[in-house]
Amino acid sequence: MPEAIGPFSYSYQFNALAGGLFLLCTFGMVATRQVQGCMRFFILQSLFLASSAFLIGLHPWSWHLMAVAVINLINKPLLIPWLLRRTVPEEVLSRREISQVLNIPISLLIALGITVSAYFFSLPFVKLANGSAAGVNIPIGLSVLLLGAYSLTVRREAVPQLLGLLGMENGAFFTSLSIVPELHLFVELVIAFDVLIAVFVIGVLTRAIHEHIGTTAVGSLHELKEESSQ
Repeated sequence: MPEAIGPFSYSYQFNALAGGLFLLCTFGMVATRQVQGCMRFFILQSLFLASSAFLIGLHPWSWHLMAVAVINLINKPLLIPWLLRRTVPEEVLSRREISQVLNIPISLLIALGITVSAYFFSLPFVKLANGSAAGVNIPIGLSVLLLGAYSLTVRREAVPQLLGLLGMENGAFFTSLSIVPELHLFVELVIAFDVLIAVFVIGVLTRAIHEHIGTTAVGSLHELKEESSQ
């Protein structure tokens, strides 16, 4: 069995840096009040996800992770934003304020509590990692997954909720990089294709909802009910 990267190797240190920036981008997604800003943080988050896959795949060498890094580099920072810009109305993407249940300071405090809780929850797994990349990816990936779920819960607009869902997927994938590094490439291709289809469908639905009721707030979807016959 090939030796995993150690805590003093350059790959490990750069992966830890990528993980820290990956988590910081997630906090940015929670803190921003603009749809465009939230999308930019998602793009940066996806870039650091691809960087982690590349760094973990360097030693021991894994062509699976290299291919996965390339797929993520094309799919999330490029194709998904392009699809959203083509399917979602410009008025929605350029909106300055994102409607949400809690204000930004409270959300950041809750996000900090979620991150600390995720770290303590994953502490037994970190100890078992014994200085490998899993010691970085498991707590950070779990934190990002939970923060994405939190963002999905408190946001009221369709596009920010979609980005929160994609952030959850990024967190789960960041964790799996160190747990199952030899994940079959076909599985990643299927997941990437499914994500693109989901983004396209949600983008088209968001456009239709916006044109019909003038808003993308999820709480207003009850207005789409069929009118009673005369």
